[in-house]
Amino acid sequence: MTLQNVTDTYQQEVPPAPPKAKPVYDLKPPVDLTDPEVFSRHGGYTHEAFALMREKAPVMWHPEHAGAGFWAVTPYELVKKVELDPETYSSQRGGILMTYGLPDQPRHPLLHASSLNSLINLDRPYHTPLRMEHMQFFRQGFVAELRKRVDVYIGELLDAMEKQGPVVDMVEMFSAELPLFTLCEILGVPAADRPKLVHWMHFLETSQYQAQQEGLGNVTPEQIMTFMSEIQAMFEFGRHLLEERRREPKEDLLSAIANVKIDGKPLSPEFLDGSWLLIVFAGNDTTRNSLSGTMKLITEFPDVRQQLKAQPDLFPNFVHEAIRMVTPVTYMRRTATKDTELGGQKLAEGDKVVMYYPAANRDPAKFADPNRFDVTRENAKEHLSFGNGPHVCLGQRVANMQLEAAFRQILGRFPDAKWTGEMTLAPNNFVHAISSLMVDLGK
Repeated sequence: MTLQNVTDTYQQEVPPAPPKAKPVYDLKPPVDLTDPEVFSRHGGYTHEAFALMREKAPVMWHPEHAGAGFWAVTPYELVKKVELDPETYSSQRGGILMTYGLPDQPRHPLLHASSLNSLINLDRPYHTPLRMEHMQFFRQGFVAELRKRVDVYIGELLDAMEKQGPVVDMVEMFSAELPLFTLCEILGVPAADRPKLVHWMHFLETSQYQAQQEGLGNVTPEQIMTFMSEIQAMFEFGRHLLEERRREPKEDLLSAIANVKIDGKPLSPEFLDGSWLLIVFAGNDTTRNSLSGTMKLITEFPDVRQQLKAQPDLFPNFVHEAIRMVTPVTYMRRTATKDTELGGQKLAEGDKVVMYYPAANRDPAKFADPNRFDVTRENAKEHLSFGNGPHVCLGQRVANMQLEAAFRQILGRFPDAKWTGEMTLAPNNFVHAISSLMVDLGK
């Protein structure tokens, strides 16, 4: 048995259809979770809608425009149950995105294939050995050494913010820059090439919205050509680096990816493209949004500053609680491998099951007073923002490190820094995509 491309084996999308099993909970979706603009229109996650779903329909049927429909799972314990049972709820059978579009819909061929052919979409037996090849770059000792370089770079970013301030766009000057620096240090991307990744992230964040608008005829040919050429350039850059590492390996993550062998064979070009897309998006975008979201939080909950000043040992828990509250990834999807039951709802083989992390992280059955930013919360570390089980986020230790390092310095240098109230969210229902956050440094 050899590793096949997921694009050759996955369950293709089919047109909208009623659920195979009758819904036991009588609740229609309070918001359209398939709409990329659903959260940008509301200024963030619709926690009231998630609360209603948790209470009235913990496993709720949600129709789709570009697929058969899916079961939306919102309570903490049910989300965790799905995460911990990959035999019943597969990542590989249908991928981890809500939909990959109907076959006749417009979609970028490279983006489509690469969003499927990667580690995050694999089950056993291939998921574990491929994951292990990445592990050395996320271990505690490696991250501790990385922290030294991150601390220096944070100081440089804050110097630039202070020079331009007092009001700055935190995303542009800090949140987009720090994760990119850290990721490139791990990958081994040359410093001169790093600004390209910031540029390409904009196109990745809006790719779903772009495809939807193309289908509606709302995009000009020039816009389509620009999008296509930028995505092509991003993949060609990744291919160049990976091919270079196959010829001349170094002590970096790109070399590990380029030279990994599964069943004695190197990864296919399709899996190399997918690995490049996954590491660039997952290693960059989620931390960026956590950094910006945390600045918004400490503005909305100003007492946290004094707590951290009086008890600096609270910083690690502050990070866990901030990531719980921000929840940078909105959902992950699984596909049922057999007829089963979840939360009293029957599911059929092939059904799509979508886990909503913002809902799970605000579940009062797990987190008391869940909408309060409490840096002393004893179980804050049990949030599900990084997932759980075999697919728990590889980079969580790096993400935690960056957030702690960043806010130790930000609050040390700018104790009165606060969000001005101006924020822009990109149209995206997969991640909490903060594209601009204006901050007054207070000096």
